Amino acid sequence: MNALHEVPPSVRSLEERAERELALVQRVAAENRTREPVADAERTIDELAKLDTVAYERSRKDAAQGLGMRASALDDEVSKRRAPAQDDSSMFPTVEPWPDAVDGNMLLQTIGATIRAHVIADRPTIVAGALWIVHTYLLDRLTVSPIAHISAPEKRCGKTVLLSAIGRLAHKPLPCANISAAATFRAVEAWAPTLLIDEADAFLRDSEELRGVLNSGHTRDSAFVVRCDGEQNEPRRFSTWCAKAISGIGRIADTLEDRSIPLHLRRKLPGEAVQSLRHSLAGMFDTLRSKLVRWTADHAAEIGAARPESVQGLNDRATDNWEPLLAIADAAGGPWPKLAREAAMRLSAETVEHAAGDELLQAVREVFETRGIERIASADLVDALCADTDAPWATWSRGKPITPRQVARKLADYGITPKVLRIGSGTIRGYERGDFADSWARYLHPSPATPLTSVTTSQANAGAGFSDFAMCNARDRVTDEKPLKPKQDAGCNAVTDKTPPADLELDL
Repeated sequence: MNALHEVPPSVRSLEERAERELALVQRVAAENRTREPVADAERTIDELAKLDTVAYERSRKDAAQGLGMRASALDDEVSKRRAPAQDDSSMFPTVEPWPDAVDGNMLLQTIGATIRAHVIADRPTIVAGALWIVHTYLLDRLTVSPIAHISAPEKRCGKTVLLSAIGRLAHKPLPCANISAAATFRAVEAWAPTLLIDEADAFLRDSEELRGVLNSGHTRDSAFVVRCDGEQNEPRRFSTWCAKAISGIGRIADTLEDRSIPLHLRRKLPGEAVQSLRHSLAGMFDTLRSKLVRWTADHAAEIGAARPESVQGLNDRATDNWEPLLAIADAAGGPWPKLAREAAMRLSAETVEHAAGDELLQAVREVFETRGIERIASADLVDALCADTDAPWATWSRGKPITPRQVARKLADYGITPKVLRIGSGTIRGYERGDFADSWARYLHPSPATPLTSVTTSQANAGAGFSDFAMCNARDRVTDEKPLKPKQDAGCNAVTDKTPPADLELDL
């Protein structure tokens, strides 16, 4: 007989009931375990939907991975739960144009005085900073937008202060630090702001994708990136055309530096004083922004159509960088055309850095000029290169000196090869000075023995009466109206300087 039939019916019913209850408990527990992660996921997505575009883009990949979702699927869920598109006016309040015509010369002087009041910098940096701020209002008319690279050798030199001051004056400023590449191009696509990127030295060097996005925004016709987007992962073009200011210690990547206007700051001395940006006069920046809107609107067509004469001594990329700033200076008049060109020479001609090949060409030229020779043996050239302990040649290859073969390989890129030379009574492989002439002319600046000549258009020095940048004060008017003080030699500016200016001690 089956053992089951030996169990009384009353007992069998109790066992079946217990089994049913156990199964029910297990099923409820399983459902609860399933519901809890789902609830957590729902709360996470709801929180993500509350973030602004930049903050969401910075966290979307990690969030999608934690939720076990594709990033594009998370984008769709977040999009469904977002509140109606945020009102950009809260981020970028509308600035009403100044009711009266604005004097561009005086406007730039006031901006310059404002910058100078808050940071320690040379006149070329003040001039370039003022012109760069104006250019942020003209992106619809310009074809090149240089990066403003604010740098200093150490901390506490005012980099963040200058970036903040620019933010109070620039068009649609968007401060951001440690921003991702995706957040950058999405923010630019959405708002076309002026990006203010602080602490770039801490993260930008290791973010190749972000460097590529920033590089692409240099010229308007190529200012976009293509990325896959949406549920179907379809390719989409995002704009990267906007003004960008980057602040950090030391140098940035060569490709970014090549597209930048350098703004150099230094730490103040104990006797030097600057004003706190937090304690700036109420309404001063509002008034300046209003005047910027009016002046740029009145002169946008003129500046957009301008083709200012380039500055001798700048390479092609630096010439492109300065073109919009020179056009603004020319439109403003007064001393600004001359000041802008002098600033270009001081800032961009001094910061040209050679690539490894260019640096080798420069070093070889110095060897020929220092020794006053027309030919040199390969081994002697290497010895001369490695004798310079400040140069990279003595530790070129993992701490070892560069070899004649490595020198030959680098120079071959320029079409320069060693040849058999007769030196003394014998023959040896080496180089002739004449073989370098074409490459020196094409890739290097003129030798210091050859003076540069900077030529600017002769013009009346209409602004010669101003002894310095106009000072800001507590009155309703922004610019202190000082009487003109004519100079004895205020007729015309010199047309040709045989050497670049050593210092810019010019009256404004």
